[in-house]
Amino acid sequence: MFNRTNLLIVFIAFVGAGLGLLAGNWLNHPMEPVLPDGVTVLKPGDVRADLALAGIDGVPHRLSDWDGKLVLVNFWATWCEPCREEMPLLDHARAQHAKDGLEVIGVALDESAAVGDYLKQSPVAYPILLGGEGEPDPSVTFGDTRKVLPYSVLIGPDGRIIAQHAGSFSSSHLSRWLGPNLGR
Repeated sequence: MFNRTNLLIVFIAFVGAGLGLLAGNWLNHPMEPVLPDGVTVLKPGDVRADLALAGIDGVPHRLSDWDGKLVLVNFWATWCEPCREEMPLLDHARAQHAKDGLEVIGVALDESAAVGDYLKQSPVAYPILLGGEGEPDPSVTFGDTRKVLPYSVLIGPDGRIIAQHAGSFSSSHLSRWLGPNLGR
């Protein structure tokens, strides 16, 4: 028959299971972050925001400068290890698919001095824009409401957002992400 110890164990098991279900539900449906006033979050199908950001050389650029191309905008920072590990992969993809109309644009969410120092040690051939010294964070507009880095957005030649991706890419994942959109 059941004694007090067995009943206590069963009770603890039920409480633990209930708490596990609640925690799992919370993790799968986290609260949406509070956005600053006036910030519109874009999603696939929307026309991209025409960010105006300075390049690492100080020359201003707009995302519309690359209209007509398939553009992968990658938000990153020098302090983000996955970002730094992903940059050579993005550089290689750009070189491999430039003939298909692909352009990669890095948007550094960091201080310009840190970005300049990092790029001297680890250069990339794609353009780097500076987006870390203003508010609001430009990655939020492109859907990075949880501010996960790296964060990438694929923009079609027509300026519409095709896809958004939080986190770093593996080579095979990047190929699958880009593949259907190359040469459009």
